[in-house]
Amino acid sequence: MVDSVKFGRREVTTQENFSPGHRACVGCAEALAVRLACKALGKDIIVTMATGCMEIVSSPLPWTTWKVPWLHTLFDNTAAVAAGVEAGLEAKERKGRGAGKKIHVVAMAGDGGTADIGLQALSGALERGHDMIYICLDNEAYMNTGVQRSSSTPFGASTTTAPAGKKSIGQVTWKKDMPLIAAAHKIPYVATACPAYPFDLMDKVRKGADTDGPAYVHILSPCPTGWRCAPEIGVNIGRLAVQTGVFPLYEIENGKFKMSVSPSKLRPVEEYLKLQGRFRHLSPETIKQIQEHIEKDFSELKAKAEADKQQGAAN
Repeated sequence: MVDSVKFGRREVTTQENFSPGHRACVGCAEALAVRLACKALGKDIIVTMATGCMEIVSSPLPWTTWKVPWLHTLFDNTAAVAAGVEAGLEAKERKGRGAGKKIHVVAMAGDGGTADIGLQALSGALERGHDMIYICLDNEAYMNTGVQRSSSTPFGASTTTAPAGKKSIGQVTWKKDMPLIAAAHKIPYVATACPAYPFDLMDKVRKGADTDGPAYVHILSPCPTGWRCAPEIGVNIGRLAVQTGVFPLYEIENGKFKMSVSPSKLRPVEEYLKLQGRFRHLSPETIKQIQEHIEKDFSELKAKAEADKQQGAAN
């Protein structure tokens, strides 16, 4: 029986612990992100998942998409439940009643369950140093309940609770920088990923799971429904998000920054925005403002990574 497939020098398992047959929308990149993450994590895991798109589409009674132990949590306590599972496993090991092998504890939530409602529980789990990996599946709004804005919704995007109109551009705040917030807890591993770069995503999830202590992986997950784009171009939009600097791919290991994909020249942000109906109302002046903001942030990120690289070489 074939259990893996080679892609060049890479080998990827054919086992699907997040199995087909779920009810995700056509073209859902979030479902692809979960599928890739599960391939990287293997079977020796326990998953806690917040209320949200992936919880709804993967667990309609009496069916389930999950082939690994999986717990549905509330919107606000995914990290707390994962921390409790990790503490329980540790206690069993101390008493000699463990599984005899490493069981990875994985928390998954959307941007609403991470950057908004679940931030307190996440901060607590990271601060306490629980040995777990937290994966944020970021589709940039509360998609499951009708495309309401979250603090992860990008500036200028139109949502049902921040609609564009004659006197409004939609979202008027800039996207919350959750990877840097996680890194501020001085945890050993933080990374950004996107299913448009599948091997990079799987490598980072695996590295985060193998890290001793808490790890945080933030995955941009294009949503054709909420972003109002063609379902067949979700992966292309993910690539554009990286190539325009809208969503840079990088790692922070023990406080040191490292770029995963570092374009020598960013593509114009308009190439990314024009494919999505949520940005269709933006004026050239607002697009220019977004471009300048992205270039500034990307330049600062690259500078941090370059400084850490030079310091590492010097040492």
